[in-house]
Amino acid sequence: MTDQREILVGERDDGTDLHLPVVELLTGRGFVTGKSGSGKSNTASVIAEELLESGFPLLIVDTDGEYYGLKEEYEMLHAGADEECDIQIGPEHAEQMASLALEENVPVILDVSGYLDEEVADELLRKIARQLFVKEKKLKKPFLLVVEEVHEYIPEGGGMGETGRLLIKISKRGRKHGLGILGISQRPADVKKDFITQANWLVWHRLTWDNDTNVVGRIIDTEYSELVSELNDGQGFVQTDWMDVDVRKVQFRRKRTFDAGATPGLDDFERPELKSVSDALVGDLQDISERKDREESRILELENELEKKEKRIETLEDELESARDVSNAAKQMADALTRKETLQTKLGGGDDEELRRLHDEIVDLETEREDLEDERDELQAKLDERTNRIETLEGKLASRTETVDRLREENERLRDRVRDLETEAKTEEEESNATSAEETEILQAGGDDVEFGFTSVEWPSQTESDADESEEITTAPEPKPPEAVFEGEWIDDRLERAAEQSQCTASTARRALVVLARNGPLESAAIADAVGRSTVAVQGLCSELLTEGVLERPVARTYTLSDDVRSKLDAMASAE
Repeated sequence: MTDQREILVGERDDGTDLHLPVVELLTGRGFVTGKSGSGKSNTASVIAEELLESGFPLLIVDTDGEYYGLKEEYEMLHAGADEECDIQIGPEHAEQMASLALEENVPVILDVSGYLDEEVADELLRKIARQLFVKEKKLKKPFLLVVEEVHEYIPEGGGMGETGRLLIKISKRGRKHGLGILGISQRPADVKKDFITQANWLVWHRLTWDNDTNVVGRIIDTEYSELVSELNDGQGFVQTDWMDVDVRKVQFRRKRTFDAGATPGLDDFERPELKSVSDALVGDLQDISERKDREESRILELENELEKKEKRIETLEDELESARDVSNAAKQMADALTRKETLQTKLGGGDDEELRRLHDEIVDLETEREDLEDERDELQAKLDERTNRIETLEGKLASRTETVDRLREENERLRDRVRDLETEAKTEEEESNATSAEETEILQAGGDDVEFGFTSVEWPSQTESDADESEEITTAPEPKPPEAVFEGEWIDDRLERAAEQSQCTASTARRALVVLARNGPLESAAIADAVGRSTVAVQGLCSELLTEGVLERPVARTYTLSDDVRSKLDAMASAE
């Protein structure tokens, strides 16, 4: 695209600046590699700085805790397991994290370096990546997922888990939904080759191990397998799908923010003041953690109480059994006696009273135990119901996403059919006009009073009555474009203001209104497809037109013409 924004990342070997296109970075598949200290993390930070500077969010999977320095200049959510993070999170926060990043445009540093249990960190990344992929099917918003030490998730030698398979899926299918991925590793030989060969932009910093330089030779050319070992710090060979030259040698600039990943030295250094995120944002995430802790604590408390009650019941049952043995012995003795009063004298009735007391206490404890079991079962049922609800919603979301995709494809086929019919009609009209022109007799006159063109000719032999009956030659007015309907004092000022506050022109706004007049209500993505602009730009335009009262939003993320505009169109149609 000619209007595509670019960011400056470094200087070519010939002294000219190197700019990279924003859309390709956000939605493409990138790979940055180089040995420790060669500049690969600096390159990733430079790209992140430029994207953040332009207002584009991203999510960085930080495996070594070295990206928090970006908070020196940019308001980012630093989430992980350490107390130094803005918020401590677990896998239960995955959906909320994806929503913050995609729907609320909050840049995120996912610091997985502090998790003692690697399975928890792996599950957290997997669930967040899955939520990003699912949400992007509907949003289709340019977004970049940056993964440090990518060879740990998608190793070349095998043993790839579910998280790695999901990252491979994003690299293959995420682009069409707007979800891009950037993998970073210091050992390209350890990264699955499917990931590297599918990348459409790569940066090769200094590599020295033979296994790694051999990868460079296979991907670029054998001559670069030696040249890559001679690169200085910050230098790299850049290989992209969109540059005229296959490979360029580039000196990347130093990142502006605090270098948290620098090797500690003898000189003292102060950690800079970092920007913090809003308390409300952190509070929402803390509510999730506190709610889970309360549920787990209550379940543990109920289980402990239940265990105590069960032990007490066992004790009482033992006592009851002993009392029953005594009672049975007494009854046997009573059976041997001939007189009832003798039995009462020997037993005294005390054993029966003790039995009743123990029995009543056991009944009470049994009731308490049943109540505790009911409460525990109720909590477990709520958890199961919530889990089933989540699974049902995910199923509905997947089904709805498939339906939307199918409807969009059907809509696109209908649009193609309409365009074909319009082309056929235009062709038939041109052929009809050409035929009429051939059948019409061309009049020529040589006198001074007659000019060629649309001048009427009066023949001497023509009578006045004949002249009245002769055909009157008229020219059809040139048809106006559909956008002309939305021109005039009643709407021009509002369209101009909306265009100034968005990334679109007033002409694009008029085309969007024509699309809505014909096919509305529509989502911003469908409008963007029809006018040939990005979804982000059209979304901004629709928001401004909504403010100006030109559009209305019947449901979320769906737009249609306002009643005022429709009334004006009806009045114009009646006047014609």
